[in-house]
Amino acid sequence: MLPVRRRDPTPAGALSACLASLLEAAWEETPAGATGAAPLARWQEWLAARNLRATEPAALPGAGFWIAEVARDGAPHHVVMFGAPPDVVWDPADDGAPVGPPRAALVLAALDPLLPTGRLPHSGLLTAAHSIGGATREARAAGTVAGLFVAPAAEAPCRPLEAADAVAGRGLRGDRYFEGAGTFGSPGATGHELTLIAAEALEAMAAEGGPAVAPADARRNVVTRSVDLDALVGRRFLLGEVECVGRRWCEPCAHLQRLTAPGALRGLVHRGGLRADILRSGTVRLGDGVRLAD
Repeated sequence: MLPVRRRDPTPAGALSACLASLLEAAWEETPAGATGAAPLARWQEWLAARNLRATEPAALPGAGFWIAEVARDGAPHHVVMFGAPPDVVWDPADDGAPVGPPRAALVLAALDPLLPTGRLPHSGLLTAAHSIGGATREARAAGTVAGLFVAPAAEAPCRPLEAADAVAGRGLRGDRYFEGAGTFGSPGATGHELTLIAAEALEAMAAEGGPAVAPADARRNVVTRSVDLDALVGRRFLLGEVECVGRRWCEPCAHLQRLTAPGALRGLVHRGGLRADILRSGTVRLGDGVRLAD
């Protein structure tokens, strides 16, 4: 653990400092940025890209580092605790003021215990069990746009396009997330402007005995071919002339399975695609190249 002092006196500032301390992350790398404060929802998005999630245990932890919510001057505050029995090992206020006993806890847990945590995933971290088609291969980040889709409203059918207007900070024009009307996300959320899935993932799921899900029914904006989308988390890439940044894996969920077929959730675990944001506007067309921007 690397002690990090809070930059913001609010509860979100103390929580942000505790998370940065446990992850030994520079402010500029985190969702707290220069201000030093971000709500837990924004941290959860950032943590997901590192195979992590902050979760509330049923009981106070008995070992390891964890974050405690305590009272300080009658207001909520967060500190880092350790030991069995535990005690405060770092208070991001760093002024020696007394704090109350723990009244809630947060621990960092792996989303998938078989994958490394704490760093952005890349090709060297993929295994046979998690690579598309079940075969280990070197990550590729050069391929083509094989499908383009938008849905005008939440749960509405996705319709195919030959070309799409991609707008930085918004998404694909005509899509429900462009209008802020998608099922997921909230003001300030990242990774909801653009979703991608590999055609190979859908083909592999069907070949393995899972449901046959058509590209439009996968409810992703962009279907790619010959691209390792997992390797694009945290990296800038180009869809034709449009510059994007990968945020985190677009894992399947009960919502997708309800709109497709039983077995889709299990069949797309770790190959459900990529959530991304648009950095530079432009037009995406079928057949456009997909490649790294850096």
